[in-house]
Amino acid sequence: MDFPLSPQAATQAVVWGALLLGLVLGAAGQASRFCVRGAIADWYIFGGQGRMLSWLLVVVVAAAGTQALIALQVFEAPRALAWSDRFLWASYLLGGVVFGYGMVLAAGCPQRSLVKAGAGNLKAIVTLLVAAIAAQMTLRGVFAEARVRSVDSWGVQLPTPQDLGSLLTAWLPGSAAAWRGVLLGLVLLAAIVWLWRRRADMEPTQWVASVVIGLLVPTAWWLTGFVGYLPDHPETLEPAWLGTQSRRPEALTFTAPVAHTLDLLTFWSDRNATVSFGVMLTVGVLAGSFVSARLRGEFRLESFSGPRELRDHLLGGLLMGIGGVTAAGCSVGQGVTGLAMLSAGAALAVAGIVVGALLALAAQVRRAEATTA
Repeated sequence: MDFPLSPQAATQAVVWGALLLGLVLGAAGQASRFCVRGAIADWYIFGGQGRMLSWLLVVVVAAAGTQALIALQVFEAPRALAWSDRFLWASYLLGGVVFGYGMVLAAGCPQRSLVKAGAGNLKAIVTLLVAAIAAQMTLRGVFAEARVRSVDSWGVQLPTPQDLGSLLTAWLPGSAAAWRGVLLGLVLLAAIVWLWRRRADMEPTQWVASVVIGLLVPTAWWLTGFVGYLPDHPETLEPAWLGTQSRRPEALTFTAPVAHTLDLLTFWSDRNATVSFGVMLTVGVLAGSFVSARLRGEFRLESFSGPRELRDHLLGGLLMGIGGVTAAGCSVGQGVTGLAMLSAGAALAVAGIVVGALLALAAQVRRAEATTA
């Protein structure tokens, strides 16, 4: 296969490649119960570290692969949203808090909800529908203007991309690439030590699934940033990234893609509604989870136990849709993909997500204690 591909071939490769990535992610997520919300909840409530270590392993594998691609200049990292020179610090942080609170109420982020929906969880389907609508409203609907005029307007324009390596060069000697290498080395060293010491806390399935999920991130960058890249589009004579909604390199993220999926389903006959990388990734996760749950004998229909649980899932979906768009990514979009890019915005968003999740978990614990008192 010769690169660059034709526009049609590049688009098809990105779209069908996304479906394959989604199938793998859905199956791996269903088998291992990979969940950022679950990782925080297990640690906060029970002191369990298994899923937290799984999250860490996913991030370090994704970071190692992604930084290798960047060092080899396989794709133009500065064109990715995670390296935008517009640093929306308030949006990342406050959006993260809102998203984190919502994912606890809804018992899972959009990625986990897709996996649960594929395994027969009807509650997750309701959550996804609400999150998709809320994300649409925040992207370009009734909430969009308020977002742009408030938290987005507090952002600052940087002279460099917002990766941590570039930011460190403003205060310390050395190149951005060198500092990214140093940071990656320190993170890998700390992760290896923690994972080795607590290796008994993770099941074999979690080890394998975490490595697989982590490798999907650099694979997605290669697919959208290299396979789908045309240095000179024949119609515009300008660089183009085909098959993605943003027309730039993309990897794993789910808040905006679930909104785009709903767009496509409701405006199917509209020529402007097209199948994109994120949409097919979303469909793939749902299908991969379904197949895995069937094969493992774990598919079962599950619905709400009562009005309170329905209320929590509705509110959780609403908050995730608003918060995920505002923070420019979800617990996977920022909490895995963004961190793998060593993005400063991702670090702020993840800090917000953790704070929001802890606030929601603390409220749930207090409510449970008051009920049993």
